[in-house]
Amino acid sequence: MKILLASSELHPYSKTGGMADMVGSLAKALAHAGHQVGVVTPLYRGIRERYTDIQKLNWYMELPLGSRRVFGEVWTRQPIPGLTVYFIHQPDFYDRDGVYSDHGVDYADNADRFIFFSKAVVHLARYLPLQPEVVHVNDWQTGLVPLLMSHLNLQEGWGNRPRTCFTIHNLAYQGIFPAGAYSLTNLPPDYFNINGAEFYGNLNSLKAGIAYSDVVTTVSPRYAREITTPEYGGGLDDLLRKRQNSLVGILNGVDYEEWNTTANPFLWHTYSMRNLAGKFKNKLELQKEFGLPVDRQIPLFGCITRLADQKGLDIQLGALEEMLSTNMQFVLLGSGWDAYERAYRELMNRYPTKVAVRIGFDQGLSHRVEAASDFFMMPSRFEPCGLNQMYSLRYGSIPIVRITGGLDDSVVDISEDRDKADGIKFAEYSARALAKSMRKALVLYHEPKLLKHYRHNAMRVDFSWERMVKRYLQVYAKPVGK
Repeated sequence: MKILLASSELHPYSKTGGMADMVGSLAKALAHAGHQVGVVTPLYRGIRERYTDIQKLNWYMELPLGSRRVFGEVWTRQPIPGLTVYFIHQPDFYDRDGVYSDHGVDYADNADRFIFFSKAVVHLARYLPLQPEVVHVNDWQTGLVPLLMSHLNLQEGWGNRPRTCFTIHNLAYQGIFPAGAYSLTNLPPDYFNINGAEFYGNLNSLKAGIAYSDVVTTVSPRYAREITTPEYGGGLDDLLRKRQNSLVGILNGVDYEEWNTTANPFLWHTYSMRNLAGKFKNKLELQKEFGLPVDRQIPLFGCITRLADQKGLDIQLGALEEMLSTNMQFVLLGSGWDAYERAYRELMNRYPTKVAVRIGFDQGLSHRVEAASDFFMMPSRFEPCGLNQMYSLRYGSIPIVRITGGLDDSVVDISEDRDKADGIKFAEYSARALAKSMRKALVLYHEPKLLKHYRHNAMRVDFSWERMVKRYLQVYAKPVGK
């Protein structure tokens, strides 16, 4: 099958969240399965310097963007056979320090940047020699692609127009802009209505993707159910209920070529399910790296996260206030809201022998935190899929998660299945409930035989993309509800 994916971020070239990992891994897995795959993504600052084999295509585009025309180039790279990455080069839009924002403030021209990107995706889908059978787009930044393709088909006729698949990675981010931004699409007003791209008088890019794509997917089965409810639907639950026959939840996968404990350049020591000695050595090394007391016997709780309300940080801070009186350590790697950064730094200053915080993102350090931790905390308010709990399982670090979205789909609590238990789950969104789960973790830590049982179960779980690819191919071949 010939497949064209599009994403505003793509690992390893650009990343702010899990979407970059998902699209990069899915594209690679599809190519490994023998399919012809292209991925379209912006050419952000620094990519050409890091990947010197990127080549400029003899391909130029001049696309309308409201009353002006914007010029763009296409650069390519083929990381593996069967997979070509198409980079959209438009320096005024993409040659910036950030992907979507600068120091936490969204770029004022994000509507221009990603409507242009969506038009570039449609342009390539129509004119590339690849001639894709499916165009798979992701989140609000490409949400207008299905609408633009549908209009182009109606206006000019597009023989064998590709089917469109739209994946929602996080419904909380919808790409909402003032109504005036709709003019940038150069579409007639017919689509700017309650059943289309309009949302309380504004342009809603994510809503357009839901309304006009052939099939809608999201990144876990539970999240697919949750977003059809008012609590999680972000004002789009009615539309999602109408599209329920075309809505599919597919749990994200993990790229085990990168996330593994046996051939990993980021780890000090390798280890496996059969020989966990390296895991314990990694713990001692991480304690040194973070300046904590070096003691294998102290339970180590890890957290790698974006510092935002979604991630349950308010209840995590509350639970830590209670639990740091016990014999434990906590390490955090992340960045985001200033208030949370200050709160975690303050906690570290008050408990310098128990808490270590690193503000920012470091790919190598994220692997080391996963490998060294005894327990990994993800108390999310909501979580479409989550990847760190899957990484934690492979690294033998027992996840502590709230029952929501993909966290519920991917972790097994002992109350659900004693034989397959690999994590600790709680339901109530409160510091009290999280602290109770942490106390369970401390009890588990002092039961070596049971802890080993959990770790073995965790490291056996298979979330490989090879398994998930079959589900996507089913969706591509026969869109649900069509």
